Amino acid sequence: MRHAVLLAGLLALLIAPPSVCAQDPPPIRQLGPVLYTATETFGAVSQVRALANGRVIVHDNSGRRVLLLDSALKKLVVIADTTGATSSAYGSRLGGLIAYRGDSTLFVDPVTYAMLVIDSNGKVVRTMAAPQPDQVQNLIGGPFGTPGFDALGRLVFRAQMRPVPTGPNQGGAFRVPQQPDSSLIVRFDFSNRKLDSLTKYKIPFVALSMTKNQYGAVTVMQTVNPMPQTDDWALLADGTIAVVRGKEYRVDFFSPDGSVRSGPRLPFEWSRLRDEDKVAVIDSTRTAMEKLRAAYIAKLAAANPIPAPAATTTSTGRQLAVTDEVTSVNIYRSDGNPLGPAAPPLEYVAPSELPDYRPAFRQGAARGDADGNLWVRTTRIVDGGAVYDVIDIKGVLVDRVQVPPGRFIAGFGPRGATYMGVVDGEITRLERAQYRRPVRF
Repeated sequence: MRHAVLLAGLLALLIAPPSVCAQDPPPIRQLGPVLYTATETFGAVSQVRALANGRVIVHDNSGRRVLLLDSALKKLVVIADTTGATSSAYGSRLGGLIAYRGDSTLFVDPVTYAMLVIDSNGKVVRTMAAPQPDQVQNLIGGPFGTPGFDALGRLVFRAQMRPVPTGPNQGGAFRVPQQPDSSLIVRFDFSNRKLDSLTKYKIPFVALSMTKNQYGAVTVMQTVNPMPQTDDWALLADGTIAVVRGKEYRVDFFSPDGSVRSGPRLPFEWSRLRDEDKVAVIDSTRTAMEKLRAAYIAKLAAANPIPAPAATTTSTGRQLAVTDEVTSVNIYRSDGNPLGPAAPPLEYVAPSELPDYRPAFRQGAARGDADGNLWVRTTRIVDGGAVYDVIDIKGVLVDRVQVPPGRFIAGFGPRGATYMGVVDGEITRLERAQYRRPVRF
C-alpha cells in the first residue's frame, strides 16, 4: 500500500505542469515612463545598440538601413542603406549588428562575408572577415539569438547543425535531408581562428518534403508546428551565456571560466491546451498565413503586370492568369512562366502533436540587459501587452515587466534604458523607456 501511494505521488509530479516545483512569481509591473520617441519611422526595428554617450545605432532590417541617433532619438547619421549614397551600402540580404569593443559596433554583411567596424560617430573605419563563412547567416540575430563577445574577446553565436542525409525514396526519388532539432552555441577566438563548441540547445523542428510539378519545378513543402517547444539563449553583460530550457523553464549558465551551473525552475502560469484549443491554434495560424501569402502574391502580381491582349488580333498578347502554382523558388503563371520568388507552400502538424501546455516562450525571446540580467519575453499577454520575465545571474525570477500593447523590447542601454519597437500598421516607431528594478526588503 505504501509503495502504491509513493508511486501515485511520483506520477502526479511527472504529469503536472512545471510550476509545481517553482517559487511564487512576483507581481507584474509596468515597464516605466517613455522618455523619448524617435522622429524617424522605420520599416522594422530589429536591433538597437546603445553607446556610452547616450547615442544609439538602430538596425532597420525591413528598410535595409542602419542609422545613428542621438540620446533623444533624433537622426544624426545614415551609416548604411540601399541608396548608394553611403560609403557602405546595405547589401541585398539582411545584415546584423554586434556590440564590439568599447563603443564600436560590427555590421555583418552575409553577401560579402565581411563585418564592417563602425565607430561611435557612425563612421565605418575598417572591415573584418567574418568567422566561419558557412555560418555567417547566424550572425544577424533575430531568431538565431543575439551574438556578442565574452570577457575573453571570443565571439559567441549560434552555429547551425547540418541536416542529416536520408537517402533516396523507393524508386530513386530524392528525399529532403532531415532537418536538425538542435543547434550549437559556439565561441570563436579571432587570435587563433579556433571554434569551440559550448552546448546544444533545442530549436523548433522543421519538417520538409519535396515534389515536382508539371513544368519540372521543384516544390519544397514545409510542415509547420505553430506552437513548438524550444530552448533559447542570450549573452549576459559579464560574458556569461544563459541558455533557457523550455521544457522545465529554467536557465543554465555557462561562465567564461568554463564553469556551468543551473538555476531553479521558474514560476509560470501554465495554461493547459484542450483538444479544441489545439485545433483552434492550428486553424488561426493557417488563416493568418494564407492571408499573408495571398497579400504577397497580389503584391508580386501588381509589380509584374501582364500585358492586355491586342485589340486587332487574338493571336498576340495572350492573357495569362496567375495561378496558385507556388514553389520554393517561383510563383508560376498558367503557361509555366515564373512570376517571381515566393515562400514554399505550407502544411500543418496534427493537433495531437501540439504540447499539452502552452510554452512559456518562443524562439528569439531571450535578451541580456546592460546590468547583467536576462529578459525573457513570455507567451503571456495582459491587456494586449507582452510580459517579460527578468531573471538574475543566479537564475531567480526577480521581476515581471509588462510593456504597452504593440511593443517589443529591441535593446537595452546603461542604467535601465530600454528601447522598444512600436508596431503601427506598416511602420515601426522607436521609444526609449526607463526601467527601474524593484527594491526588495
